[in-house]
Amino acid sequence: MAHRHGSFAFAAAVATLALLTAAAAQAPGGARTRADCEREYTPRRGQEGKDVVWAPTEDSMLVRMLEMANVRSDDKLYDLGSGDGKIPIAAAKLFGATAVGIEYERELVEHARCLAAAERVDDRVTFVQGDLFEADFSDATVVTLYLLPEINVKLRPRLLAMKPGTRVVAYSFAMGDWEPDETLDSFGDGSAFYWLVPANARGRWTFWPTSAGEVFDLDLDQRYQMLHGTAANGASVSGRLRGDRLELAFAENGARALVAGTVEPERIVATVTRGATTAEYIGTRR
Repeated sequence: MAHRHGSFAFAAAVATLALLTAAAAQAPGGARTRADCEREYTPRRGQEGKDVVWAPTEDSMLVRMLEMANVRSDDKLYDLGSGDGKIPIAAAKLFGATAVGIEYERELVEHARCLAAAERVDDRVTFVQGDLFEADFSDATVVTLYLLPEINVKLRPRLLAMKPGTRVVAYSFAMGDWEPDETLDSFGDGSAFYWLVPANARGRWTFWPTSAGEVFDLDLDQRYQMLHGTAANGASVSGRLRGDRLELAFAENGARALVAGTVEPERIVATVTRGATTAEYIGTRR
């Protein structure tokens, strides 16, 4: 698990967010401004919601979270429990992403829609009033959340069922015993946790060389992104997944064999390195 401390090179993004927010306070013509939205409704820190109390994410931290997830213009981001909509709005404004916020409290949804219009990103940002345990976010490439630990754990099976490589970032609270792939400690602003949804590599695999080489078998067990198991020769196998990317190592004939590849639904396309020799293999699940 990687750790990051202190600051990213994110000052420009935070400054841009502040400038754009200031610009939204003076919308042209008859367009609504942030001030209009805040006169109509202002959420109160600590106000009760269905599953959590509302608390805003600090601007500096939300930029870090979006950078941590490597958000791009071709991403579709879902923010679960989106509150006032800060994260989806920032994802669209700063990174050009399409974003969806899911929020149970109707007043917060209407407020977030107003702010998205004031920030002129309502063409790329949608806010949905609904229960995040019932909402469909299966087409997300990025999921963000600022929820309580027990809510994160309750959502964990749905997150793990998403497409391998989906990026998940949580603010303040982790995901139970699913260790993050990366942790950001930002003193004063809290912590953020990052996961890549792992592929399913569990099972008994036979690896066939695409040209010269010997067939070998691996029996793999999986706990989240971590892999362990046994080779046909009885040697222990250990490794990990980063999305659909797999890395394994085991002892073979007194040397170390390394397997690196991509996990597909029923096969692994891999390069196997033994000393100075590499060979291409296809692994099939038995």
